[in-house]
Amino acid sequence: MLNPWEIVCFSKAKKISSREFRDLYSEFGGIQLRFDGKEDKKGQKSCSQYIPDFGCSVHEGRPLACRLYPLGRQIQFDKAQYIFEGTTFPCLTDCAEVLELPKMSVGNYLKGQKADLFEKAQDEYLIVMQNIADIGFELFLDSGLSESGDTETLKAWRKLGNETPEIVAQKIGKDWLDALMIPEITDEIENPVVFAKKHNDLLLEKAQQQFGSLQTFEELHKASVLMIAIALHLAKSLGADTKGIADHWIETAKSFGGKE
Repeated sequence: MLNPWEIVCFSKAKKISSREFRDLYSEFGGIQLRFDGKEDKKGQKSCSQYIPDFGCSVHEGRPLACRLYPLGRQIQFDKAQYIFEGTTFPCLTDCAEVLELPKMSVGNYLKGQKADLFEKAQDEYLIVMQNIADIGFELFLDSGLSESGDTETLKAWRKLGNETPEIVAQKIGKDWLDALMIPEITDEIENPVVFAKKHNDLLLEKAQQQFGSLQTFEELHKASVLMIAIALHLAKSLGADTKGIADHWIETAKSFGGKE
């Protein structure tokens, strides 16, 4: 999975534009790398950036998921936890040379992988995700839509939480997908926190321009559903549980008077 800043890092290492990298090597509008390379002995196709007998063609620009492998990372109560599911590290069976490496702590491993900036990007984009979702909440709860007796909006939110990323990308549309995954930011790209904050401002400005003067409940419904779709698509790019997040948002909206 790829967040917007990781697309920038990949494209920089590839020496092409973010748009070119997104269009050539990713799926669902940019949230996931394509795996369309050569098949391994298990019949699994390799990442689009993998070159047989060489390795990753853009190793310096690799995303957090690659830097963490085979560990997982989850955020609970604003604290990162690192996890591993299974009994044997895959590297120990597939890469014999790993056995010769010295033992190290998770902290030392992450330091060696230069994961710090990529973790900051991930955490900052979680904030962006919630800010986008807040617009969806405002369009539903603060506009009179929920008080009108509307039950379709929260149903649509729930459906989005269960949709495939391909379907969600189609619902979002090209214009918003471009704004979400390949923002027009040319400075401060080395700092993921500043980059994400600038991106956040661009998205909020775009939403204000598009939804600042809606008149009908139907327009408000469509706008609210679109914002939640965008927030969930970004959540998917961060490896989050979109169904669980959608369910949580729906219960939150219900606690403020929303109906399903």
